[in-house]
Parts: sequence; structure tokens; C-alpha cells
Amino acid sequence: MSHASPHLAKTRAAEAQPVDPQRAELKPRYLETLNRIERLHRQLLDVIKDELERSSPQDVNSVQALLLFNIGDAEMTAGEIRTRGHYLGSNVSYNLKKLVEMGYIHHNRSESDRRSVRVRLTERGRQVHKLVSNLFDRHTLSVDKVGGVGADDLTTINAALKKLERFWSDQIRFRL
Repeated sequence: MSHASPHLAKTRAAEAQPVDPQRAELKPRYLETLNRIERLHRQLLDVIKDELERSSPQDVNSVQALLLFNIGDAEMTAGEIRTRGHYLGSNVSYNLKKLVEMGYIHHNRSESDRRSVRVRLTERGRQVHKLVSNLFDRHTLSVDKVGGVGADDLTTINAALKKLERFWSDQIRFRL
């Protein structure tokens, strides 16, 4: 008589089943994609940091500069910044508070909902936005020639990433 737990019995049964070749091929590629997304985001922040250091002494970090770039000409709440995908793995409220203190962002309480604060860039914030925008403009001129990444490549990458984003959203929304 076996004294194995029900969980262990299920695990052994799963191990005994033949490995699906499609899944075996997909998993390493999926894990590579996850790793690459993470590395690319860190590298983007490093590129922005390098640009900040080369231009003039800035008291903003790369995460804050990218946040200023993403806000651009809009006026929005911290919640809108997060839901639009501009939450960069750091505390957006903390970064917004620091950017207000340093004079990069204006903030105003909403007249209808006093808990809600709307933010927009100051002239100083627009300067950082322009610096990052100019960096991306330069990249646009050379990503194909130097990097070998053309418009068709970017279209394919963006389509795949959009599908992955939707898959992850559904995992959260529907608790799959």
C-alpha cells in the first residue's frame, strides 16, 4: 500500500506522461523572451542615463526622465500614468513627488475630487522630455542602418509583444 500524498501522485503521473514536443520547444523561447524584455528595459534606462550624463548635469534619474517623456504634453493623474503603462517598475507616486519637488512637474488637485491630483510638465520637465525625444529621434535614424532593425521587424516585434501583453492581462483579469 502506497503512502504517497495525492499531490505527489499527481506529480508522478504528470512526469510519466510524454512531453509535448511543441511545449518543450516553446518553453525555452518563452523564457528567453521574458529575460530579453527585462534586459531590454534595463538597457533602455542605461541609454537614457548615458544621454542625461552627456547632455548636462541632471538631477533626474533615467526612470524619472522616461516618466517625463511619457507624460509629454498630457495632463494626467498618477493612476492614468500607471494604467497607460508608464509605471516603470518603481514607485510612480514617489517619483512624481520627487519631480514636483525638483520643479519638473506641476500638480493640481482636481476640483471635483480633492483626492485626485493632475500632473503636467513644467518648462524644466519639457526640457528633459525634449532631450529624451531627441535621443529617440536619433535612434530612429540609425536603428535600421546601424542596428539592422527595420520597420517590418518592428511591426512584427510589436505585434508579438501586443499579443503577449494581452495574454498577461488576461492571466490577471481572469485569474487563469
